[in-house]
Amino acid sequence: MKIIFTIIITTFLYSCTSTKSTIKNIDPNAIRPKIVNNAYVITDYANDNNYGYDPDYPINLGPLSETQEEKNISYFFEALQGPNQEKISYLKTDTCCPFPTNTNNMGAGTLSLYEVTFEGSTNKITLYFNIYEKGQIVCPKGLKIKKTN
Repeated sequence: MKIIFTIIITTFLYSCTSTKSTIKNIDPNAIRPKIVNNAYVITDYANDNNYGYDPDYPINLGPLSETQEEKNISYFFEALQGPNQEKISYLKTDTCCPFPTNTNNMGAGTLSLYEVTFEGSTNKITLYFNIYEKGQIVCPKGLKIKKTN
């Protein structure tokens, strides 16, 4: 009986240990782009092929509350177009990859996955977003920044 109790306590203690974040592109000094005509003013392209496509390199829009996610995701996508200037559509398909954060009362955050499709094409991409941490907001490889009038 003592052994079973010890195993249960040990398992409980291991399950409560904090997980270390694997996100590599957090920048606490990053400045969120201005918003013009319901779109972020994005001026730069990602240097890293992983930016947005890998859970370790998500598009960091934060810190935001969960109620602000939809609007800020919209600002991001309104600034972009497909590789051949196609209109893009997007849909949140999942959440994944829990990580520790100080910007959420729960002490943890998750990444949001958005599927992106291009008008007139069957091609799709999936992008990872983090609303809890700051980072440089740039255009991921494979997309283009819309020209503003």
